[in-house]
Amino acid sequence: MPGQLRDYFVVLPDNAAGAAVAGQLPVPEAAAGRSSAPDATGPAREVDGTLTVAHPSGRPWVVARPLVREVSHLARGEDALVLIGPDRVPDAVLAGILEGARDRTGLERRLARLPGLYHVVARLSGDSWIRGTATGLRRIYHARHPAAGTIASDRPAVLARLTGAPLDDSALALRLLDFLPHPLSRRPVWRGVHETGAGYGLALPVAAPGTAAVPGPTEHRWWEPPPGELPLAEGARRVGEAIAASVRAHVGGLDRISCELSGGLDSTVLAFAARETGPASLSLLTVAARDRYSEDETWARRAVEVARNTAASTAPVLDHHVIPAADAPYFYADLASTAAELNDEPLPVAPGRARAELLLGRARATGSRYHLTGYGGDEIFLGLPHAYQDLFHGNPFTAWSHLGGLRHQLGWPLLPTLKALLDRSAFPRWIAGAVTAAPQPVARTPLLSWGVRQSPHPWLTEHARTLIAEEFRAAAEHAEPIDPWRGRHVDIDGVRMGARHFQAMEDIGMTLGLPVAAPLYDDRILEATLAVRLPERISPWRYKPLLVEAMRGVVPDALLARTTKDHMSSDEHQGLREHAPEIAELWTGSRLAEHGLVDSLHLLRLAAEPFSPVLVEHSISSTVAGETWLRTAENAWPTSQSTPTTTPSEASL
Repeated sequence: MPGQLRDYFVVLPDNAAGAAVAGQLPVPEAAAGRSSAPDATGPAREVDGTLTVAHPSGRPWVVARPLVREVSHLARGEDALVLIGPDRVPDAVLAGILEGARDRTGLERRLARLPGLYHVVARLSGDSWIRGTATGLRRIYHARHPAAGTIASDRPAVLARLTGAPLDDSALALRLLDFLPHPLSRRPVWRGVHETGAGYGLALPVAAPGTAAVPGPTEHRWWEPPPGELPLAEGARRVGEAIAASVRAHVGGLDRISCELSGGLDSTVLAFAARETGPASLSLLTVAARDRYSEDETWARRAVEVARNTAASTAPVLDHHVIPAADAPYFYADLASTAAELNDEPLPVAPGRARAELLLGRARATGSRYHLTGYGGDEIFLGLPHAYQDLFHGNPFTAWSHLGGLRHQLGWPLLPTLKALLDRSAFPRWIAGAVTAAPQPVARTPLLSWGVRQSPHPWLTEHARTLIAEEFRAAAEHAEPIDPWRGRHVDIDGVRMGARHFQAMEDIGMTLGLPVAAPLYDDRILEATLAVRLPERISPWRYKPLLVEAMRGVVPDALLARTTKDHMSSDEHQGLREHAPEIAELWTGSRLAEHGLVDSLHLLRLAAEPFSPVLVEHSISSTVAGETWLRTAENAWPTSQSTPTTTPSEASL
């Protein structure tokens, strides 16, 4: 089955060519046969699973084909508001947001009352305003159509199809790194398709009266990180409220839901928060670990036992499903299955797809209508050592005290730690040297810069290395950090990277017919976290103190006491051996090699030596993800699936 996008929307200009583009949109398999009554609220109609919200002229403005998301829309005169997210927003709430919002600043001020989980599309005084989320969970892309002008979408592949955009080898080469820092993470893998930065929105103005020329799109910042001024108690209250609101937005009112309960703090928090929404049935799923030293399953069973012992008479029926370790695929299993989804870009989580599919398939078998995960908890609440650079500016004694505890835990030598702490290199200089051929720092090297340096994998060709080096050099010429403070920049960039990767899990859920969500990637949770004083938000002596305090009274104290975290590195290394034939098959007729980016013979040799020291030092996951993604992209959306709905006579109107 070719990869498909099963859930997307586009925003079209008010012209005849834009109306014609609406008829060229690809029809996902899952939408075939869906139909519902026309929506009577505002100038919109829904047919066969496609919702069209019109311009005042009657031409299509927003065309949405949602599979798991809800589209809320309201028009007041020529102004209109469309929200696309996990739940339907009542008309009264939409009216309260739209009425009185004379510009996008006023609109955003009112939108701040909602959970930060929505794509926003608004029309104010004829201009369109489109934005995603500050966490990067929801993103916006735009491209110029040769006839229609600028069109926008939440999916770059849709724009690439509509505009005939070719793949960009430089962007593909960048995706072969282990991680891609800001601002290079914004490079779509199709030429001519552009991503609007998280925290920024896209303005599409209309032509001035008496003119025919339409101004080009412009980006405007709508989100700023809040200052870190709140004490822990007040910050914890806000975080707790934001978590509750985000979970309620996803599963509130549903009778049967499920949660991944790994046993870690984040998944435990989500499970108890989900219980508070009052479903009739709550299924908790745990994948047992092969490592006999793993503690996750023990903590998961403990959480279920405590939940049952503290359940009220109205509490949901609680089912715990432990998936035996022997049933769980190793990483790199069933690599061909990644062709079921066309992600926005190659994502390094692809080698774990079979494992995720098993978990979500078991969740769906319980009758769950929505599945929650704890993804995002580490990025938002754990805190990275880079933050102590920020603290050192205003409170050097506290920063050095905290660093002392961290230094002893991580084995950082004294003088290199002090040197890193005093380093004042600007962000552009760091970007220019972020990828290097030099050997990588050892584990005991202090990490207090703008990010982590990395080197290209040895199987990348000289051509790929040149493309990567050129991209980083070009980015350094105009690079600006997300935040002037080094620690906040790294924290926010880490959140956005994790949110981007989570898209793969959402798409797997759509393939299986089960909505899956990571409520912790809500903008309001990120805002509430960053608003807390830094030395109270992170600590070398406490594990996620802000999250722990935020969930007191919801999660029993006995479960908030965990301070450890399991890892699955052994499953990844074992997967290289178990699935060596599948991995080797990828490099036979490699698409990446055809693009001149990898040495397929080198990769074939490594597939035959899964325990090679090279694979201990260098992860192959991003390369596997790039290869499987390319094979999916070249087979996506056969032309027979494009079903024009606009006749030539209509297009000329």
